[in-house]
Amino acid sequence: MLRLALHWQILIGMLAGTLIGLVLNMTCSTRSVEIAESSRLPKGIVAANIDDSSASTRIRYTNSAGTTIERTIDPVDRSENVFPSVEMLAQSDPIAVQIYERHGQSLAKRVGAWFSRLGGLFLRMLQMVAVPLIVTSLMTGVIGLGSSAGIGRMFRRTIVYYLCTSMLAITTGLFVVNVIRPGLRGEAVKVAKVETSDAASLVDVLFAQLEAMIPKNPLSALVAPNYLSIIAFTIAFSLFTISVGGRTQDRIGSLATAGFEVMMAMTMAIIRLAPVGVFFLIAAVTATQGANVFMSLAWYVVAVASALSIHALITLPLIVKFVARRSPFEFAKAMSPALLTAFSSASSNGTLPLTMSSVEERAGISNRTGSFVLPLGATINMDGTALYEAVAVIFIAQLHFGMNLPLSQQIVVAITALLASVGAAGIPHAGLVMMAIILHAVGLPMEMQGVILAVDRVLDMARTAVNVWSDSCGCAVVEALEGNDASFNATTDR
Repeated sequence: MLRLALHWQILIGMLAGTLIGLVLNMTCSTRSVEIAESSRLPKGIVAANIDDSSASTRIRYTNSAGTTIERTIDPVDRSENVFPSVEMLAQSDPIAVQIYERHGQSLAKRVGAWFSRLGGLFLRMLQMVAVPLIVTSLMTGVIGLGSSAGIGRMFRRTIVYYLCTSMLAITTGLFVVNVIRPGLRGEAVKVAKVETSDAASLVDVLFAQLEAMIPKNPLSALVAPNYLSIIAFTIAFSLFTISVGGRTQDRIGSLATAGFEVMMAMTMAIIRLAPVGVFFLIAAVTATQGANVFMSLAWYVVAVASALSIHALITLPLIVKFVARRSPFEFAKAMSPALLTAFSSASSNGTLPLTMSSVEERAGISNRTGSFVLPLGATINMDGTALYEAVAVIFIAQLHFGMNLPLSQQIVVAITALLASVGAAGIPHAGLVMMAIILHAVGLPMEMQGVILAVDRVLDMARTAVNVWSDSCGCAVVEALEGNDASFNATTDR
């Protein structure tokens, strides 16, 4: 019996999930229901009416005092008292959300919620192995380098690569958004009334990352998990293991190697479930996201997708071709399981175990390179996110001012996006925090983030895949440079 390669299995799972989700969305996304039984309603509510369609959701309920309250959820409509999502409505009217979740969701959204939970099991398994895999793999790689000079050289090369590719991504995003000008086409999108907290300063965010590198309690960092803390402590522990040397280094190195082998075996077993996990994850998104959400933001979606495509399909492959001296197509084929999973899950940290196994088992990158470059990249290297934020801010500026930002302001956007893409890692809702910083830097109202909430989920999937692709290309580049050094040293030794 013919057994398909893993990347083909994942692709088939993604296509099948997309098809089933779209069929559900088109055929089962409308529901209208009247609830008049007080036993089925929250306390104090006597009647409710819910009209749930793929376009919008209207929730109307009457309380015991006879007052009728109406709420509308619509990801496109930006009128007063219209909420872009259930999560936003929950902040101001949890009763309406409770009624909706009990009685009003269409079949497509209910099935989509279950698909999301089932796909979440696959992500939980990946997250389960992520921390022990990072620790054992990183220890094995660092101890294998044999000296602090080797780790210092690799660290410098990795950081330079990440900064360069992030800056290229931001420049690409700014170029595309200035050419397409999505905020100046068609009717202006109304601004959503979204509650936002004050933006933290860029210095505060970057300093928080510096603090994260010095965990108060390494064990609590493992539990959280705080990846930057884990990486910093593991590297420090490994370097001091090398410093102590002797039998201690041999024992700890052997223990780390044994642990890494076990974690890789466990990871490979979980990866076999990737096609099923991807099926449920992508089906959940397509079943709950109607095509109408793209209508008023079509040019914005085109701008983001075009910029991400240029960076992922042209810029990064050229770097792989001429710096890493590898075939971009063959390398992308080797990394395809991780890229497809990253797209489906929209989680680079969740995909990290699959990315590490693909780099080492399929792309032939050494453990010492992959174990160092990938965890660091999943924490601080976010090409896709930085590009996306730059495009989003210029789009918002075009809507707000009716014109492009001047070049000086766009340079501020580029620099702030570059620094924030490093500093925002590990912060809850990092994308919104990062965007708030950039909006504040150029004097735009932070509540205008609500404009792009409708399509944020789908674009988040695309930018996450670009983040993982950039990390993977970084492995190929660093591996090639390290190999060149080894060849040079071998030649000079002779």
